[in-house]
Amino acid sequence: MKEFRPAKKRIAVSVGESVRIVRELQGLSQNQLAQRTGIPQATLSAIENDRVRLGVERAKVLAKALKCHPAVLVFPGWEGHLQTAA
Repeated sequence: MKEFRPAKKRIAVSVGESVRIVRELQGLSQNQLAQRTGIPQATLSAIENDRVRLGVERAKVLAKALKCHPAVLVFPGWEGHLQTAA
């Protein structure tokens, strides 16, 4: 495997912003996501605006509906360090 350089972080993204970004990339409205998850639209709005904490269980439900890993939503600013194979 070739070595690569991870992209530099350009902006800080909150948990709520990460939910909104992934939802919008999927072309979903809050109402559509609410129907898929059973989470009320008002709660989704509060999560996206960082007025309500996402929590692990909601993250799992949202991640399944958004077809992503829960960590994408819960840890938007996390930078992992990948090791290259020798």
